[in-house]
Amino acid sequence: MNSLLSRRECLALGAAGLAAFPAFAQKSVAKPLLIAAVVTEYRILSHADVILTKILEGWHHDGKDKPALKLASLYVDQFNQHDIAREKCKKHGVPIFDTIEKAVTVGGKSIPVDGVLSIGEHGNYPVNNLGQQVYPRKRFFQEITDAFEKYGRVVPVFNDKHISTVWDDAKWMYDRAAKMKVPFMAGSSLPVTYRTHALDVPMGSEIESAVGIGYSGLDVYGFHALECYQAIVERRKSAEKGVKWVRFLEGKDVWKAVDDGWVSPDAMDAVYNAIPKAKKVIRDDDKAMLFQFEYLDGFRGAQFMLPSARLTGVGVKLKGQKPAATGFEERPKPYYPHFAYLLKAIETMIHTGKPTYPVERTLLTGGILDRALTSKFQQGKKLDTPELAVAYTPVDYPHAPKPDLFAAPPERKK
Repeated sequence: MNSLLSRRECLALGAAGLAAFPAFAQKSVAKPLLIAAVVTEYRILSHADVILTKILEGWHHDGKDKPALKLASLYVDQFNQHDIAREKCKKHGVPIFDTIEKAVTVGGKSIPVDGVLSIGEHGNYPVNNLGQQVYPRKRFFQEITDAFEKYGRVVPVFNDKHISTVWDDAKWMYDRAAKMKVPFMAGSSLPVTYRTHALDVPMGSEIESAVGIGYSGLDVYGFHALECYQAIVERRKSAEKGVKWVRFLEGKDVWKAVDDGWVSPDAMDAVYNAIPKAKKVIRDDDKAMLFQFEYLDGFRGAQFMLPSARLTGVGVKLKGQKPAATGFEERPKPYYPHFAYLLKAIETMIHTGKPTYPVERTLLTGGILDRALTSKFQQGKKLDTPELAVAYTPVDYPHAPKPDLFAAPPERKK
């Protein structure tokens, strides 16, 4: 049963829950496990900061309660004038190494860590002709797994955000992880962040239609938008088998697709109502963009990118129910807490030795985006995508604030 609360009600409940949270939460008593981190750069508000600083200085960067993880080593690909890696590592006694192999081995001749975090986001890296910033995620993963191979031990790896912005690289990384039996997880903080409205889509639901709204850069935020969309629609009955074709539309072609019935008016109205700024988009707005795609089971994908929206959201129509929608919040205080819930999922993977949720969701999401940007480069050509026949079984992992940040992570089953 879907329940839809107003934004005011949702925020009030969330505030009340957060205020009471520390009083009843049981703090983690699990022994911290060692991790290595490989990052592009480490500056204030970089992804390295909002993830690694929580390990070093607590969930709220206040020096108090921390995840059951201990940073044992760090590799930084680029040091810029705003770098805080040296300062943080000196303060906490963490060595910084000049190669990825040394970071993974903590300067020794074995793999003493229990997991590796690869954070290839931010920094000065080239942009290709599709508008994708080509971060060195493939190189990071190759060198991490080369160290596993050399020293005869495999541990879980988390890859921040896209697996890789470029499809061929992402698929190579996925295949290498599978071949080497590396527990592999990837993705962003938005699927596990706070939501503006309560939206309950049970696993195996009969979803009739869904419409997503995203904003900002097509590569950097198109991924967020599609991943949130996929986190909802993967819950449909008999999902997930992958995507049959992808096309990019813009301007008048977007509204023609709406008029032709490709975009569900019910789901579209629901998500427009959940994101008030999206209502400012007029029907003939030539800046509107749409990722249009079809799943192998016939389900229709519709992901708008609207510059004025300023929030990522998804509207959904379940059989026999009124349409409902939610926005996915990026809260700045206390210190980007939605990344804490991503870190909780990472902590769980490191402690159990298994991905908390399927990496295939991230692989498929990145593949849709890559093909949409390719279609844009080819003037909106419809692209058949047999390579995106990515099948997986989704899991019912909760989003903020439901995971207990202070609870001990599950123990690894022997």
